Amino acid sequence: MLYSTSIMAIAVFAFFVLGVLALSFYLGRRGQTAKGYYAAHGQIHWSVNGMAFAGDYLSAASFLGICGLIASYGYDGFLYSIGYLAGWIVALLVIAEPIKRLGKFTFTDALDSHYDSRGIKLAAAISTLVVSAFYLIPQMVGAGALITPLLGLPHYAGVLLVGVTVTLIVVTAGMVSTTWVQFIKGTLLVIFCAALTIMILMRGFTAKGSPTVVNPEELRAKPGVRIVENAWKDKPYAKVINAEGVESVYKITDAGWVETQTVVAKSDGTKLVNGKPQTKDNDLRPIGTLAELPGGAEKTGSLGPFDFFDTLRQSKVVTWSKEVLKDESGASTTVFTPAVQRGEDLLKPGGYFKGMKSPNFTDKLDFISLMIALFCGTASLPHILIRYYTVKDQSSARKSTVVGIAAIGFFYVLTLYLGLGAMTSGAMDVTDNNMAAPLLARSFSELMFAVISAIAFTTVLGTVSGLIMAGAGAVAHDLLENLFRIPMTDHQKVLFGKGAAALLGGGAMVLGILFKDFNVSFLVGWAFNIAASANLPALVMMLFWRRTTKQGIACAVAVGMLSSLAWILLSADTYSKVYGWDPKTSIVPFSQPGLVTIPLGFLVLIVVSLLTPKPAHSVAEELAET
Repeated sequence: MLYSTSIMAIAVFAFFVLGVLALSFYLGRRGQTAKGYYAAHGQIHWSVNGMAFAGDYLSAASFLGICGLIASYGYDGFLYSIGYLAGWIVALLVIAEPIKRLGKFTFTDALDSHYDSRGIKLAAAISTLVVSAFYLIPQMVGAGALITPLLGLPHYAGVLLVGVTVTLIVVTAGMVSTTWVQFIKGTLLVIFCAALTIMILMRGFTAKGSPTVVNPEELRAKPGVRIVENAWKDKPYAKVINAEGVESVYKITDAGWVETQTVVAKSDGTKLVNGKPQTKDNDLRPIGTLAELPGGAEKTGSLGPFDFFDTLRQSKVVTWSKEVLKDESGASTTVFTPAVQRGEDLLKPGGYFKGMKSPNFTDKLDFISLMIALFCGTASLPHILIRYYTVKDQSSARKSTVVGIAAIGFFYVLTLYLGLGAMTSGAMDVTDNNMAAPLLARSFSELMFAVISAIAFTTVLGTVSGLIMAGAGAVAHDLLENLFRIPMTDHQKVLFGKGAAALLGGGAMVLGILFKDFNVSFLVGWAFNIAASANLPALVMMLFWRRTTKQGIACAVAVGMLSSLAWILLSADTYSKVYGWDPKTSIVPFSQPGLVTIPLGFLVLIVVSLLTPKPAHSVAEELAET
């Protein structure tokens, strides 16, 4: 069985979680003022804040999602890494120092620093909440994916466990404990992923042979066997029923019939795996193998960092596709089919992002739009922006950004080895590529699996705590205190922040359970699109265009957020993966909105600013004078 509960895994996991909670309670006494709770008193050292940047940014999407996509589709998954890293150029060169100078606690503080505008406060606070909510979903989905193999509990239990733990972290000490949790998590993640990469290179590759392909006449010749061809209309599959009545599904190809793996969900609620009831001894087989190595070798032994790619390029790899088939009885059959691909094809773009090879122009636009959103979204994420307020000055903000970029860049290089290592580990789950990295670790040892899973879980904790901190600041500081001008003592500011954190934690748990079947990197793409469309135009134009007005900023944030949100809800991806509708009936031509909505945000800001009175003294003028 692919998943089984391990005492060692539970012990390591409990050590990590209890350690994080103990640290949080210990640091709780340092965050009793508003500045301590929301900005860690601005006294975090830049080197610690830099690794905390890495901890914040290397989320479940970066670790679980990217490794899973590379393991399933090859090079295309790495394009997410490139996009995520490239976005830090904007953060370093454009945002880091000004945002530290302008704000106190939140993104809204910076936008509103020279305007005192209720419109800016409302639009920016809501934008923070929306982006945080979309970024929270993949983190919670990742938590649920981890908990099943680790503790043997269902998906929702993992979501609830993360939700309760992270809410305790944020409620007890706020930004102080969140920063140190991020620092520890980011450091451990980079160190242990580097160790896992070394283990992958030392193990090298082993060839396991091609998938089973049979001659249908051989099947027909077996006693008691019945064959139903065209079992599903217009689909190239055949059912083979043996003498004991066990059904198997074969895909019909020119080379013969290819043996598949199946999960059948019947209308009466029963579930069959490969024709039999799912039990501990009858489950889907692990996948992720090499069919052939160069020169017909069976093993390579240890490989160097560049030999690893060269050997894979000359090899043949078994990859798996998925198709869901419905029959007249109401039963749903999910068929997983193996296919042999050339390694050099998997190391080229176009396996996952069909738009790179598709003759359809809108497919290309969809891919370009996603890359633009990843590039522009990083510097617009609320939980990244608030980290600039935890250091003492602008110089520290810039230096911590450099440290963060170095750690994040090194980690993303490692994801290529981890993903391709999982692709050839023979340990992957055919139903869930989010678990590629932890299951890769299990292929080496139970201890490594326990450590990597616990770090991945802590990764989720850290990122979720940062997002909830950003959301809590938006509710308590931006909306209640600044927009609605509710008089609050310093103690009450902290109290309201903690209450908002508890509510956001509850909402995050619900979203994590509802979106359990999504790849976490895919979901993060939506968050980047909304952040880039709503926040980046306002930030950039405020810093560099003297004619920017408060009305222009408020309208740009509102239009960018609403247009990108509406585009996502009307896209083909949402139609098929959320609503279960035919994606061909979607209203918008491609799924990723950034290509349209980011320029729209800039255009709205420029037009509205030109139509409204010029401010007496702008942020851009102040920056130019210093």
